[in-house]
Parts: sequence; structure tokens; C-alpha cells
Amino acid sequence: MSLLQDILYKVHLEQVIGSTNIEVTNVQLDSRKVESGGLFVAIKGAISDGHDFIGKAISLGATSIVCEDMPAEIKENVTYVQVKNSHEALGYIANNFYDNPSQKIKLVGVTGTNGKTTIATLLYKLFTGLNYKCGLVSTVQNIIGTKALAAERTTPDAVSLCALIKQMVDEGCQYVFMESSSIAIDQDRITGLDFDGALFSNLTLDHLDYHKTFDNYLKAKKKFFDELPAHAFAITNIDDKNGGVMLQNTVAKKYTYSLKTLADFKGRILENSLTGLEMLINETEVHFRLIGEFNAYNLLAVYGAAVCLGEPKDEVLRVLSMLSGAEGRFDYHVSSSKIISIVDYAHTPDALENVLSTIKKLRKGSEKVITVVGCGGDRDHSKRPIMAQDAANQSDQVILTSDNPRSENPYTILKEMEAGLNSAGKRKTITIEDRKEAIKAAVKFANPGDIILVAGKGHEKYQEINGVKHHFDDKEVLKEMFELLEK
Repeated sequence: MSLLQDILYKVHLEQVIGSTNIEVTNVQLDSRKVESGGLFVAIKGAISDGHDFIGKAISLGATSIVCEDMPAEIKENVTYVQVKNSHEALGYIANNFYDNPSQKIKLVGVTGTNGKTTIATLLYKLFTGLNYKCGLVSTVQNIIGTKALAAERTTPDAVSLCALIKQMVDEGCQYVFMESSSIAIDQDRITGLDFDGALFSNLTLDHLDYHKTFDNYLKAKKKFFDELPAHAFAITNIDDKNGGVMLQNTVAKKYTYSLKTLADFKGRILENSLTGLEMLINETEVHFRLIGEFNAYNLLAVYGAAVCLGEPKDEVLRVLSMLSGAEGRFDYHVSSSKIISIVDYAHTPDALENVLSTIKKLRKGSEKVITVVGCGGDRDHSKRPIMAQDAANQSDQVILTSDNPRSENPYTILKEMEAGLNSAGKRKTITIEDRKEAIKAAVKFANPGDIILVAGKGHEKYQEINGVKHHFDDKEVLKEMFELLEK
């Protein structure tokens, strides 16, 4: 419980009607969750406008309202706070209400198109291995110490996020590693958090359904670095053409990592195989369990962050060498019939290209690569034809299938993917809308030694169709199909 005047600290106020010397028992952006003595923040969203639910929030017990537009009816015994940006205000309010929990731990954020989950997860595993109690906020799951919690989105809303970090602090966590998505940054979900470090992985085509232009997408990522405090560190992938942009205006301490040029954290791949990566990192030779050039970049980012956080270099590399990556990221299995299957979250053209390039480098001879891939509904349409052709360019057989169609017709999504195929791509591609049947076909087509890539969903345990999430696990289906094949 806090005084309204205290939790409005740093909020840019336009107008206040009523007293701010009142107690606030809870902060909500969902009017249905408001309780007696609560503060309701009216957010203008893409689907609904919180201003339409101010009356409902008051009827449920809200005694203070934060809004961009004052309602026509002003109720007695309710305080109204008008702000220019409710998203930004909510960030500061949530932090203040939960007593600024991020100031009581070391908080490190990870942003970029690809690699966020792996980098954040590896940091969590590394610092846990270094005997610290840690928290993780990620696409796959949130973890407090060793307790795993379900994750509904990459970066939670500001209220849920601050409540989660406070819980981590209360349970003794010393470090928290979190993914910071471009949408979360743009919507000020991380505003008010005190970051000790930030990492940038790369920037490629994604989320244009939300950001509309690549420049807006870039600016959202850059905003994270622009707002870092001076005591923080900022680490960027200098091999990415936008890596240097991230550091242009930050006051944080600047560091770079690279496989191709001089950098603070320099790596070189000596060997890349199904047994892992042999690398030189700042002239120290290390074998890692992770596979592929994209993971070499992820390992460099993690190593750099650990060094910036003051950990001994040799000990960092020792623990890192024993770690596996995040679930659904180049998750491979060799069946008893010697068919290799790989499940990966790759849902952007660049991520798919990276995974297929890695597979190409791992091939020993004439084994076929069979790729099963789809695209999510209600998301960026422009990447659909690109991903289909990318898959065809680097595979011997492609099966286009449904991903999470959400509210869209799967047939429409698949037609948009097929439109990107050239004549050579069409000859090696078939379309099977049912994802389970598509995976079954891939297993039937495969011979011993062949490689099946099932891309797009990775760690997800569901398929979302018309707003309903049905249980679906790519790894589970692959296992079932291999068992049928081998009977």
C-alpha cells in the first residue's frame, strides 16, 4: 500500500483533480482486476481503449484514475490524474508502487530480433552455475531461482513485470536477466526499470505488422540503449550493420563483440559440428555444447556481459562450456533409424536462414534436408514469401504448413508463402495445411542420415487457431512419428 503522491514520482502530469494524499492498494491496467482502493490506468490499446472502462473500474472500487483524456463525468471521492502518455506513466507508477525492485538487484536486458531467448537463458544458467540465485524473464518461461513460471509474452506488462521482479528480490535473487522486446520498449513496459546492462544481438525483418517501418523497429531497439543510466554497460554485436547505431547516444559504458573484426570480445570458430563449437574467445580456446555460428555470437554476448559484471574470465568460460541452450532453439534429436530432427523457433527470414546455413555446414555428404515451415497469422505478411523461398533455397524438400494461424485462414497464409517461390522452389515444395500431417510426411520422406528441420514454433506447446490454443508440441509429434516409423 502506498500514497498516490508517492507513486506518481517521475510521472509527467498534465492535470490533477482531487487529492493525491490517498492510499493506493493496487495498480491495474485491466479494469476487471481493480479492487477497493485501487488505481486504474487507462491505456489506449490496439484493440480496446481503457478510457471506455473508467466507469467500470470505479464501480469495482478504484479511487484514483490515470488517463490521457479526462472523462466527461467526474465522480466525487475519486482522484483523476491526466497525463500525456499513459504507457509511460504506468511504467513509473508500477515501479514506484512496488518500491523500485530493479534497484535492489542487478538487472540485465537483452534485445534484438534473434537470439534474445538463448542469450537471456544462457546468462541465467551461467550465473546460477556461478552460485548466484537468479531470475529469468523470457519467451519460454519465467524463473525465480529454480521455480519455473509460465510466460504469456516475451516481456510482461509494466505492472506484472514489476510485481515479478519484486517477487524475485523478495526470494533472494541477486541477478535478473530478461528479454526486452521492441514492442515492450515502444509501449514503455520497461520504463522506470534500473538496468545494469543491455545487450544487442541483431536486427532483421520482424514485427513490421506493429512497427509499420523498419526505421520504427530500429528506433524502438535504440530507445532501450538511449535510456540506459551511466552506471550500466551496453554491449552490441558490431558485425550487425545496426550494431553501432545502438551505441550512438547511450551514456552507458560501451562494448562490442564480433566474429569478423576487432572488438572487446572477439571470437573465432575453429570447428562447428554436431558435437558443438570449438572457439577462440579473446585467444582462449574453448569447446561449447552449442552448435552453429549464430550460437557463437550468443556465447560471445553472454561472455561479454559476465565479464562486464565482474566475473573471472576463466571461470565464466569453464561454466559456459558445460551449458546447453534454450528449449526449442536448435533442439536436435537422432532417431534409432539415424534420422536427425531439429526443432527451432526460427520464425523470421534471418533466423530461418541462420538455422539452414548451420545445417548446411553440418552435412557430411549426400543427406537430404527436409524443412517443415509455416508463418503465423495476424503478423507481418511481408516475410511470408521470403521465408518460403529461403527454405527452398537451402533444402532438398520443403513442406509448407500451418503455424499459429490465429484469426487468419491458414489457406490464405500458405498461398502468400507459395507466391514467393520461383520455379525451382515450386518443384521441391508441397503444401500440407495440417501441421501434424506435415511432420508425418517429412518423417516418411526421410532416409537414415537425412535431416528434418521443423521451424517456427520451437518451445511452444500449443497451436493457436481462431483464438483457441490447442495442445501441440513439435518435438512430441516428431517422437510419435518416429515411433510409428520404427515399429
